Amino acid sequence: MPRLAKVAAVEEISPGEMKSFEIDGRQILVANVEGKYYAMDALCSHDFWDLSEGTLEGNKVVCPGHAAVWNLETGTAEFDEELKPLTTYKIFVREGFVYLELD
Repeated sequence: MPRLAKVAAVEEISPGEMKSFEIDGRQILVANVEGKYYAMDALCSHDFWDLSEGTLEGNKVVCPGHAAVWNLETGTAEFDEELKPLTTYKIFVREGFVYLELD
């Protein structure tokens, strides 16, 4: 059965911002795109760069290392070679806090 993990207060991740959090031993990126939150693994599968150090462009994140473009909705990348998709997570906002669903 899935469980929810409290990540942050909503004001900790303003629109247009993203941050990396360690949750249950996993580095997870949480992004706020115009008030909608997204979550996926935070480390690029190409060379393990922390994506929170990259650039947020709409619902995509540009890796700071080799400029792979990661889709926050699907966990897939646009790059010159095929990259292993990153895990995405369901996000919930309740009573001023951001939660994500872990399985």
